[in-house]
Amino acid sequence: MPNLIALRKQYSTLLDEVYKLASVTSVLDGPNELVKEGANANEILIPKMDMDGLADYDKQTGYPSGSVTLEYETKKCDYDRGRMFVVDAMDNIESAGVAFGKLSSEFLRTKVVPELDSWRLAKYAGHAGKKESVNITTGKAGIEALRDAKTTIKNAEAKTETCYLFISVVLKGLIEDLDTTASKKVLEGWAGIIEVPESRFYDTVTLTKTGKGGFTASGNALNFLAVDKNAAIQYQKHTVGKIITPEQNQDADAWKFGYRTVGIAEALDNKKNAIYAHTAAASGA
Repeated sequence: MPNLIALRKQYSTLLDEVYKLASVTSVLDGPNELVKEGANANEILIPKMDMDGLADYDKQTGYPSGSVTLEYETKKCDYDRGRMFVVDAMDNIESAGVAFGKLSSEFLRTKVVPELDSWRLAKYAGHAGKKESVNITTGKAGIEALRDAKTTIKNAEAKTETCYLFISVVLKGLIEDLDTTASKKVLEGWAGIIEVPESRFYDTVTLTKTGKGGFTASGNALNFLAVDKNAAIQYQKHTVGKIITPEQNQDADAWKFGYRTVGIAEALDNKKNAIYAHTAAASGA
């Protein structure tokens, strides 16, 4: 399908941009200084430590001997997406540079970021140590659900202070509208609270492999998702954007813009109890 680019003529060069938020999951990025490269290109290694606990001290023999082991668990990067665009050199001239000049930024803002957010949030929901599925229609019910989440996380000996609360716009509004001590208290104590647009907030998404690409929601809508930053493995191992000018292009008199990103959104095996997912009930449930 050829590119649909309106030539300049008498049209305004102001691009009618689509409103899109920046990434809502970037708060979970790195640090990755302890991540090692795996044996294969699509792998990373995460350090995992185990040690003996206390034992009785003996007045004759002294301290009981103990052992500590440091192992690396292999995690595979399962997000590998890309796209190449071609813009005819004359089309770009006639459109006053808008066609190619805005292509990369619009592509990242309206296509890459929403997909990556949706995929990451769905992955964390899948790794949640506990998951509830109940429709929330009132602020009071929202408070009770969030209180249960806090209790579960604390009983797992994790800290809500390092957990980010991703919450639907509707649910946050229901809770805030109560304007009570309880509604304010339940939203306190998190590392941060991030409202997520409905289009990015599902427990399962399907990445379209061919054609126009993109993603579609294929699961239940999330009411909220609590993710401990210490539990998340969020790492883009390889991201590259390349620009090929018409002079460099051996195939056509056209600009080319290519983009590829390879990454992972996983959870540490020992810390999944610090991830809590709450979804709307499945249809018919």
